[in-house]
Amino acid sequence: MSYDTQPDLQMPLDELQVPHSERFDVGSDFAEALGPVNWNLLTADEAYAEWHDLDKWVKWLRKTYGLPPTILPPFWHRHDELIWELSALHLHWRASYDSEAPPSAPCMWHRDFAEARSRLREWVSLCGTRLDRDRPTRQTAWPGEPPISAEPERVIANRVEDFELFVLEDIAARRRLQRRVG
Repeated sequence: MSYDTQPDLQMPLDELQVPHSERFDVGSDFAEALGPVNWNLLTADEAYAEWHDLDKWVKWLRKTYGLPPTILPPFWHRHDELIWELSALHLHWRASYDSEAPPSAPCMWHRDFAEARSRLREWVSLCGTRLDRDRPTRQTAWPGEPPISAEPERVIANRVEDFELFVLEDIAARRRLQRRVG
């Protein structure tokens, strides 16, 4: 392409030859108002939507930035510390790329993303999740509490199946809680 030639900016995204795996449909993300996601307070239906929205974004983030499993492991959904960090980062990204955001917002997001990668790297090393296996984050009992036994690693052959099973279990637990509360 010569410097004299300008790309057709009105061309549909599909015609720009951007690989599908590298696209992220932000249209649905911006349909509802932005607000913090408190995973502790979500209803079953809200959680189902949030899990899938976050998972879609995390997959996009991993591929777009080439993040290794030492920063963004496949079983992030099994670790609260990773869920909260990624959820906050996702919300920050959405706000930064909103049409009403200031022009400098994406730069702020990238600065915060650099800090978040450091935290993610530390938490991944502490929680023990790996590319093909996972174990619950180890907890330490405080004085006066019963000892907490460490659970062994388990191999997980299919990340997508594991995620869907995890979400279904989470939704079922939330529904049971909703029925008890009222």
